[in-house]
Amino acid sequence: MKIVVLGAGGQLGHSMRERAIAQGHTVIGLTRQQADITQPKTLGAALAAAAPDAVFNCAAYARVDEAEDEPVQAFAANAWALRDLARLSRALSFTLVHYSTDFVFEGCEPIPRIETDATNPRGVYATSKLLGERFAAEAPDHYILRVESLFGGPAGKSSVDALLNGLIAGREVKPFADRTVSPSFVDDVSDASLKLVTLRAPAGLYHCVNSGHTTWLELTRTAAQLLNRPTSLITPINMVGLTMRVPRPLLAALSNEKLRSVGVEMPTWQDALARYITSREAPRPQA
Repeated sequence: MKIVVLGAGGQLGHSMRERAIAQGHTVIGLTRQQADITQPKTLGAALAAAAPDAVFNCAAYARVDEAEDEPVQAFAANAWALRDLARLSRALSFTLVHYSTDFVFEGCEPIPRIETDATNPRGVYATSKLLGERFAAEAPDHYILRVESLFGGPAGKSSVDALLNGLIAGREVKPFADRTVSPSFVDDVSDASLKLVTLRAPAGLYHCVNSGHTTWLELTRTAAQLLNRPTSLITPINMVGLTMRVPRPLLAALSNEKLRSVGVEMPTWQDALARYITSREAPRPQA
């Protein structure tokens, strides 16, 4: 299969490119500098030249708080670009795979959330992502995958990495005890995405997260055990009561049962975290 990965320089995009190559696919990875999704003419030219079977859109505007001051940029990348990609999908006959977020839910409902649950985005970022879902669904052949709490990849800039780095350095870390999530390891998300396309699973919206859910506190305690670090480094805090410009969903866990029903099993978050920690500790190959 010939694949184009948009946003190939990012956390998920890098993983998608590497995993697809490892599985024998022909991959063209395009960074923002090579194909800006907010520029429809240059984007269209790049995709027409590539003639892909599938396009994985890993590009996005993900700065949640800054989006309140930059709504034009947020909607350009997260919404209007998906309208253009859906049109290109129709014109060039490729499968469109797009990634969304748990932020489309308010986060006060029972969990885990399923794909048909009512959405209620709060803030510019979440609203732009939900609109992007609706535009992406206009592509004749599409998969829209909601992910959350992504970790992994070479950048090491995720919330999970911040906690791991603190534990490894012997610093105090302060995870939320009251925020519940379903973490998403980028390598597992990439593998699941590729499997959906190769299986020709029914098009539509899927939650693509590691199995199970946890609080940030429980995740950090598990990480400390895997790293053989003392739990005395961990100081629980609560998100409730904090002043945040854009509220984050408090109960954000997602169910991946629909994904499982089409033959795509996601490993548990505990298994994913252990594999990621092992990969971080493994010696890096010499250049």
